[in-house]
Amino acid sequence: MNGSVFRYKLFSRNDYSAFWALFTDNLINLMVLSGVCQFVFQMPPEIVYGRIVPGAAVAIIAGIIVYALMAMYVAKKTGKNVTAIPYGISTPVMFVYLFGVIGPIFWATNDAVLAWQVGIGAGFLGGIVAALGAIIGPFLKRVTPRAGMLGTLCGIALVFIGVVPMTQVFESPLIGFVSMLIILWGLVGRYKLPFNIPAGLLALVVGTLMALVMGETSINVEGVGFYPPMPYFGDMMAGVNYLFANPELFLVLVPVQIYNFIETMNNVESAEAAGDKYPVALCQVTDGFGTMLGALFGSPFPTTAYIGHPAYKRMGAHTGYIIGVGIVIPLAAFFGLLAFLSTMIPVAAAAPILVFVAISLIANTAASIKPIHMVAVAIAMIPHVSSFLITKWGSMLNALRDVGATNLPGLTDGPMVAAMLQQGAHVTGHLALAQGAIITGLIWGSIVASVIDGKFKNAGGFALAGAVMSSVGIIHAAALQMPQLSGITGGYLIMGVALIAYPIWGKVESLVDESTDKNMY
Repeated sequence: MNGSVFRYKLFSRNDYSAFWALFTDNLINLMVLSGVCQFVFQMPPEIVYGRIVPGAAVAIIAGIIVYALMAMYVAKKTGKNVTAIPYGISTPVMFVYLFGVIGPIFWATNDAVLAWQVGIGAGFLGGIVAALGAIIGPFLKRVTPRAGMLGTLCGIALVFIGVVPMTQVFESPLIGFVSMLIILWGLVGRYKLPFNIPAGLLALVVGTLMALVMGETSINVEGVGFYPPMPYFGDMMAGVNYLFANPELFLVLVPVQIYNFIETMNNVESAEAAGDKYPVALCQVTDGFGTMLGALFGSPFPTTAYIGHPAYKRMGAHTGYIIGVGIVIPLAAFFGLLAFLSTMIPVAAAAPILVFVAISLIANTAASIKPIHMVAVAIAMIPHVSSFLITKWGSMLNALRDVGATNLPGLTDGPMVAAMLQQGAHVTGHLALAQGAIITGLIWGSIVASVIDGKFKNAGGFALAGAVMSSVGIIHAAALQMPQLSGITGGYLIMGVALIAYPIWGKVESLVDESTDKNMY
């Protein structure tokens, strides 16, 4: 017995670099949602910067406290240094709430305040659904192959966290390339930067200075002030009542919250793949509670265990980086500094940090699964490509309307679908894949990984789950519906029955030979 006692240090030197990466990620989300709410949905600044942003900060504080305590507990239990799970506003769900809940209310009523009230009402109810994911989360984690969970995350990382920021780099190449070079130098290559400055901080500082000199951004203190967080119970209940009076909105709300608790489960699996094992049920309860608390204080947007833990683990971060974000983001929110930073920091300077987070997740996934399971990861990524295409095609049609084009068909109108098909664009198929993309990716990745491992009953179970979810509109449909037997549902049923029945007459053992894995692909 050597008498040495393991002591977990909350703060490590590497937390500084990780802080700037996570801070940037949260900052960009807050900048985006603030801009859309203010300039698209015409919400006054007192709602955007006085209610929504402070409410989001309250949710972030609450979640980070829990995840910091969780990291301390896991470190003490395992006797090793762990990286706390990052936490913040879910990027994909944020866009669903903006354009699937808040937007339709504003466009139908032209009432920005009502749109906000419905948003926070939906956020509160959605938080309840997300927390209930804790009931089935541990079971799903046991039966779902890692390749299925991480593969669908890789799809999100590739198209939304990697591709979109990379295009922003090329839209402002002088700033973007310089910031990207710094990230490649300090975070990807892991070379020491001058004076040991964290790469994320240096990229932001250099990019911002360049943008100020070039006149692409400016210093504006107009929004600076004191915005204390306040509970808005009456407004939240007005939104809840509106939702129950218009139950069709639940057709958007329920599927996206199912997505949200599955996203949490996937991110916890991502952390485990990187070496840190956290209790998935507690994480899902934390995310649901944080979302409900944020809604009470004025933010409609769900919070979640964040994507990107492997990137922060690779940096060598402990827990200090999320504590730092839990201090700085609320200070910026409560004192109106978000509006100030939004006008000063160019997107091209921050975008390379997000590209790094995306590629780190994909690289870590490849290293944490059997090589042959990369086939499952690849198929799990495909629905997110379709989701990206559908989103951008819809944006293109909206842009054409904004510049004065008239009599434009909808993307799914018959003549438009036929015309797109003649150009090689399969709108119907992409739309089916895009609807519920994260769940679809998880299902297909799990089917393929289970088949590779000879676990046909498990594969068949996921196919039958796909049949049930597609029949009621959770996936492959625009909204929830009464059970229907569509072609997609029938396809899943045939797959499920065939996979479950296969071991009865097939020779499973002849297909499973891990010694050949490395030579198959």
